[in-house]
Amino acid sequence: MQDYTIQTNSVCAREISFSIENGKLHNIKFYGGCPGNTLAISKLLEGADASKTVQILKGNDCRGKGTSCADQLAQGIEKALKQTTEVA
Repeated sequence: MQDYTIQTNSVCAREISFSIENGKLHNIKFYGGCPGNTLAISKLLEGADASKTVQILKGNDCRGKGTSCADQLAQGIEKALKQTTEVA
């Protein structure tokens, strides 16, 4: 299992951590942000396919910011997947 932590930009959550094992997401934690929403996202995505999650969440906007906590998570997952591919 590989652990990742990303620093966010322009959203309420200041940091997001997650793990990827065999292409599946685990242990997603948002630090800051709307607790009800971020906790729900974490629960819904536990064990979800990382690539599919990027497709679903990437580009989600919050209040015209051009990004959101979910979008920032998707960007972090996408970056992590690219790093994994480059290492392999």
